Amino acid sequence: MMVVAERFEDLQAAAQATNWRGRSGRFYGLEPLAMARFSLDGPGVFLLARGSHVLWVGTESEVIADPTRRAHFRLALREAQSAFRIDAPGDEIDRMTLAWDLEGAEPVLGLSLT
Repeated sequence: MMVVAERFEDLQAAAQATNWRGRSGRFYGLEPLAMARFSLDGPGVFLLARGSHVLWVGTESEVIADPTRRAHFRLALREAQSAFRIDAPGDEIDRMTLAWDLEGAEPVLGLSLT
């Protein structure tokens, strides 16, 4: 029975994902987060946006470690209308590539990644 519950949760998460196309042309299913309760908790790459314009992309550790990134995050947080999360790749180069791709991303309507 647990396998069914886990699978249902996976399907539910996929149905709630918001689709974005990165500057490379690759598509991403981002998990929408509530702005009223947004926090940089846990692993993952976070994206803050105002409409279809990406304001900031990064991780919790970047905000903690780098004062410049922290200042940019605070400015973006004031202007953001929406927040999203995606699992971060384990490799540092892949994570940086993902962040670069999402910085130039745009939302895509009518596309299902499931």
